[in-house]
Amino acid sequence: MSDASAVNAAVLDDLRQESEELDLLVAGADVEGWAAPTPAEGWTVAHQIAHLAWTDEVALVAVTEPDAFGAEVEKALARPGTFVDEAAAETVALTPAGELLVRWREGRGRLQEALRAAPPGARFPWYGPPMSVASMATARLMETWAHGQDVADALGAVRAPTSRLRHVARIGVRARDYAYLVRGEQPPAEPFRVELKGLDGELVVHGPEDAAQRVGGPLLDFCLLVTQRAHRDDLALTAVGPDADRWLDIAQAFAGPAGPGRPPEAAR
Repeated sequence: MSDASAVNAAVLDDLRQESEELDLLVAGADVEGWAAPTPAEGWTVAHQIAHLAWTDEVALVAVTEPDAFGAEVEKALARPGTFVDEAAAETVALTPAGELLVRWREGRGRLQEALRAAPPGARFPWYGPPMSVASMATARLMETWAHGQDVADALGAVRAPTSRLRHVARIGVRARDYAYLVRGEQPPAEPFRVELKGLDGELVVHGPEDAAQRVGGPLLDFCLLVTQRAHRDDLALTAVGPDADRWLDIAQAFAGPAGPGRPPEAAR
């Protein structure tokens, strides 16, 4: 197995584990649990799983039928601010909760198979730049974890952080410039240093050690920030330098319009 293939397999294994953990959480939910509102306005637990199922299905099209994926991009361009919400609502309306869970399981399984079978160096179209196998798997893991946090909040569950969060942090760091551009701002020219403390004191680092602009804090907090699942005021993150400080106000790990994020706990 080549180094790239080993990396792809490792990320895909982590994606499967992240999905299985969320699956266990929702599989035990009753009718009221599936209908429970989540922190995302207008979205229930069912909407969150519907979104993951829909996105896995769209990703499968990108991997197996790249020419056909253009139609999905056209839909997004026609309704950039609403197509995600509309897809989740339509999926919930057409699929009872029990069937929805089966649909998500089957869809994510097919996507796993397709990504594992992709040739070395393959790249797939997406709503932003084309994605490699590892990038696609990382993006799916990030979304699964983020929407899983919404589900956990709705069901009153507490999830233990895992080493898989390093993938979420990585995509958050790589999306730094996008967070500026989507707001019409010019990204800083210089790289940042990001130092995050993970499980058992493990340090997850990105960027040059001598960078003047720096971000630090718990790995979990950084992941909550870049997925916009918590407000900066409620997290133990620090910034050194004005550009790094601004980034913590606007960071997002996901493609699409700049979201409003979550209000601080004191304002809820």
